[in-house]
Amino acid sequence: MNPHHPPWIRVRLAQGPNYHEVKGLLGGLSLHTVCQEARCPNMGECFESRTATFLILGPVCTRNCRFCAVEGGRPLLPDPEEPLHVAEAVRTLGLRHAVITSVTRDDLPDGGASQFAQAITAIRQESPGCSVEVLIPDFQGSARALDAVLEAGPDILNHNVETVPRLYPRVRPQADYERSLEVLKRAKEHGGCLTKSGLMVGVGESGDELLEVMADLREAGCDLLTIGQYLRPSQQHLPIVRYYTPEEFGRLAGQGRAMGFRHVEAGPLVRSSYHARQQLEAGDK
Repeated sequence: MNPHHPPWIRVRLAQGPNYHEVKGLLGGLSLHTVCQEARCPNMGECFESRTATFLILGPVCTRNCRFCAVEGGRPLLPDPEEPLHVAEAVRTLGLRHAVITSVTRDDLPDGGASQFAQAITAIRQESPGCSVEVLIPDFQGSARALDAVLEAGPDILNHNVETVPRLYPRVRPQADYERSLEVLKRAKEHGGCLTKSGLMVGVGESGDELLEVMADLREAGCDLLTIGQYLRPSQQHLPIVRYYTPEEFGRLAGQGRAMGFRHVEAGPLVRSSYHARQQLEAGDK
């Protein structure tokens, strides 16, 4: 961890028997996790508690967002056995809540939506009592692709807006803010699941801009929100403009709850799937 981070940025070391067991299981099934590929600061904590966020459709993304550590380039074809392997890992770990995300696959006709749907179905068959959360890309705005995922019946449909619209050209130039809002709005209109989104702070946004995005998310019917500090993966990525204090995260969480979000998870190391099961339980209340 960067020694220049403020003192409240504390990352748990990756160690312990559960950590090594989870890592071995994932390797044995040829599965990827966003924990590893995106260098999540919570990986040690989550693996030790026998949880992980599965990254399907391979570890190579067709986009090149300037905040993300996931490798960009030309991906391989999807593995047809991957949904079954994810379901096997969920069953072996005894998960009560499974989180599945993916790289963005603009090279595929459906953006990988069918792989999401198959993974959801496989988990339902192998672990009937397990709730399922999916963190999806925008599928380039394809309603058919989004509907394919929704028809599989996830408990939570998550799609991150990541930052404020003014910063999209610099932070995520291949994405579109209004398109991301439309994904969440359509998912809510479809019904049957909670919707969720995430924001990272510290890349140059203003406080007013953050509140405007939160209001836009509520207008789109978004139920759950995560807010975390951007941490620069390497010198080639976006610089950190500033660090938010724990008190500021607390205020953002309070403002989000006042707007009507069912639950807001906000903190320096919060990421989309951090304490995901607890977020679902809070959102169901």
